[in-house]
Amino acid sequence: MKIVELDAIALSQAIHARQVSCHEVMQAYLAQIARFNPSVNALVSLRDEEHVLAEARVCDRELDQGRSRGWMHGMPQAIKDLAATKGLRTTMGSPLFAEQIPAEDAIAVARVRTSGAIIIGKSNVPEFGLGSQTYNSVFGTTGNAYDPALVAGGSSGGAAVALALRMLPVADGSDMMGSLRNPAAFNNVFGLRPSQGRVPHGPAPEVFVQQLATEGPMGRSVADVARLLSIQAGFDARVPLSLKDDPSVFGAPLARDFKGARLGWLGDYNGYLPMDDGVLGLCESALGDFSALGCAVESCQPDFSMARLWHTWLVHRHWLVQGALGAAYADPQKRGLLKPEAQWEVEGGLDLSAADVYQASLARSDWYRALAKLFERYDFLLLPSAQVFPFDAQQPWPRVVGGQTMDTYHRWMEVVIGPTLAGLPSMSVPVGFNPRGLPMGLQIIGPVQADRAVLQLAYAHEQLTHWVQRRPPECLKANA
Repeated sequence: MKIVELDAIALSQAIHARQVSCHEVMQAYLAQIARFNPSVNALVSLRDEEHVLAEARVCDRELDQGRSRGWMHGMPQAIKDLAATKGLRTTMGSPLFAEQIPAEDAIAVARVRTSGAIIIGKSNVPEFGLGSQTYNSVFGTTGNAYDPALVAGGSSGGAAVALALRMLPVADGSDMMGSLRNPAAFNNVFGLRPSQGRVPHGPAPEVFVQQLATEGPMGRSVADVARLLSIQAGFDARVPLSLKDDPSVFGAPLARDFKGARLGWLGDYNGYLPMDDGVLGLCESALGDFSALGCAVESCQPDFSMARLWHTWLVHRHWLVQGALGAAYADPQKRGLLKPEAQWEVEGGLDLSAADVYQASLARSDWYRALAKLFERYDFLLLPSAQVFPFDAQQPWPRVVGGQTMDTYHRWMEVVIGPTLAGLPSMSVPVGFNPRGLPMGLQIIGPVQADRAVLQLAYAHEQLTHWVQRRPPECLKANA
């Protein structure tokens, strides 16, 4: 049994059955990291090996005494570098926080630690998570698992690459503008953006307005994603808008019959979204997989102006980023340490009025109602996870997509803003590769708070297609 080849659920079972020791598991993953991380730069701020091995031995002694902390007992975990980790550097990819060491864990981090995970380091991110290309001036660029010269996606790029290269059994991430979905698509793994409030985000100074970003799970199997969600999810009184549903439901079996389920295919929004050659065709070919599951798939469109949706996005994004980074921008010395895209976001926020923000919130509400109208007919909606395939990692962002010039650093990821603004669960599932061997994903979008149903459809698709079994080339070579 090759330890790093096990999915997270199987690994947990092997640890608890004493088929492998936690010390052996840690040794195996540290060796995998030493082999692959230098070429992709996915994991950063790695802890001293002797310290994490010592923690693994403590986990073994606890099992010897009949005690388990939980599902993740003794499993290595690297936390996304936007989430606070007590006693471990959390830089957010910014030189302003290059030496920041938090005094407490983020809520989701505390939950995986309580479940037995051993925190071994962090996964790399773009500066402040801005942009779907994982590079920063603190640690550098993360390369794609299938071609390190290409982008990993982001902002959970380090997490997705570490998963694909078997450097982690399961991974956490977060998603504002596709940050769990785009890197999953670019690295042939699964990423779930949960319903708004499903995973408490924080602790944070502001607990009511920030409703675009959410933390969530990634994995090499849908069951792993669901199992990690069962640990991350659940109400926390410090986050008043977090959901009170019992999170243990996500640990239940996912098998379900989808014969007769109705799926609406959004495509490129009737030609509104520019896409690189092959993206739409690959996603359209995957529609046949859902038909094979017994689903009825048909094209549909929301009754809403997509240009209005983009403007709504810009207002919300400017407003929230300005709120978070405005103080740093106001200091001339610190402003110079913010990347240009971060400065642009803050400046956009400074130009907004209260009326602008309110009108954007009304538009966002109209968008939610437009999708709710579609869900009166459809059980799920389908949409590509990205508009481009992974591109040159030396390029901060693509300037032209499908023959159209991109007017902002994130316009090329416009396809992901719909589920975010509606607060709906959306999961990227792998749907295959282009002729260059580069992966792509497709979003399964569910009705409000239907996270488990989304996971069930993703699971059914996974059992039919098994795309994750197509391994990164370097991974195959290493195991030949």
